[in-house]
Amino acid sequence: MDHIVYVDTQSREMEQLLKGEKIMIVRTASGRKIPFNRVENGDRLFFTQNNGEGLILASALVKQVTQFGPVNRELSFEILKNHQSQLNLSERQFNRWGGKRYLVLVEMDSLQKIHPFKFNRSAFHNMDDWLPVGNIETVKE
Repeated sequence: MDHIVYVDTQSREMEQLLKGEKIMIVRTASGRKIPFNRVENGDRLFFTQNNGEGLILASALVKQVTQFGPVNRELSFEILKNHQSQLNLSERQFNRWGGKRYLVLVEMDSLQKIHPFKFNRSAFHNMDDWLPVGNIETVKE
């Protein structure tokens, strides 16, 4: 399965990924939402920034998926703290992702910059920052 993953432009997440400073992505929610139970070891991730350009700039393979939930607020923050060396979250990101009941930690491998390409966002009905796409070729423009 291929996934399009939005990363935070303001926090320079793409730079951190490409420099190897961030080897894990986190998504959290109050309930079970994507990517909970939708991402598996060996899946491919394609990264785009949340700046409106709609360009895929990098890809990686999923090495390990760890899911938690439901957990309480304190444990949610503790999990993030315990994985901070891999997540490399800014304070703003830490506060955004922490405190939620469901967490998905996705460790990556083989991250690489790729030739940028646009994707067809109109194929998706939700405005999530994680989009399971099946095969990336089906959404390339």
